[in-house]
Amino acid sequence: MKPMQILMYHRVGDFPGRVKSHGALYCHLPRFKAQMQMFKLLGYQVISLDDAVAGLAGQIMLPAKPLVLTFDDAYVDFLEQAAPVLKAHGYPATVYAVSSLVGKTSSWVGPEGLEPAPLMDAAQLREIQAMGFTVGSHTVSHLRLAQQSDERIHSELRDSKHVLEDLLGRRVDHFCYPYGSHDLRCVEAAAQADYLSGTTCQRAAATSHDDPLSLPRKAVSRGDSLLGLWWKLRFKDAPKHPAIRRPGHVAS
Repeated sequence: MKPMQILMYHRVGDFPGRVKSHGALYCHLPRFKAQMQMFKLLGYQVISLDDAVAGLAGQIMLPAKPLVLTFDDAYVDFLEQAAPVLKAHGYPATVYAVSSLVGKTSSWVGPEGLEPAPLMDAAQLREIQAMGFTVGSHTVSHLRLAQQSDERIHSELRDSKHVLEDLLGRRVDHFCYPYGSHDLRCVEAAAQADYLSGTTCQRAAATSHDDPLSLPRKAVSRGDSLLGLWWKLRFKDAPKHPAIRRPGHVAS
């Protein structure tokens, strides 16, 4: 099977004067629109994370050039800016929400010198779910999980799943490690919490050899031109660091 491309976005909109060192948090709306059009022109087929996991496991046949779109943190601007563009193209996407901050702001960015942005509330998360998008978990409180105790890791994954499932009225099967921070304890906790996938910040393409609970993604940054994003999709497939896998996990 050819590598699968999973892209990581955060915010979409108009961001004048934002800190360039945090470029991966922002994607200007005109550039986002051009990227969505480019995927179609290059023959990529955007698929859901559910189909991606099933395809990597060999349960369904994947298209020749599969592409998955993920959005971390569940910002309000996903609903206001990104969702209309995605719907116009018929693209599915997964949005990861921080369960204790639903309807609040991204307060964790304050210490980094950034202004916290509004996050979707319960009604808005249900709205994007009704639009056909998938809502996943991004922990309870957006911590660097690899720096936490075993007990805290398990509660962050388990409790966020339960809260979001109660809020949405359906299963939450997909998880994203904040900051990409994870170790073997985190991957095993994701398995115990019964997630189907876990996405990281490892910059590579996903293959059937990856543990589905530690899938790599490629970040889309504010400064990425169409040529730059094409280069990431076409050539940046090999991970720089060994992936974390559960002992005994058998690749498909």
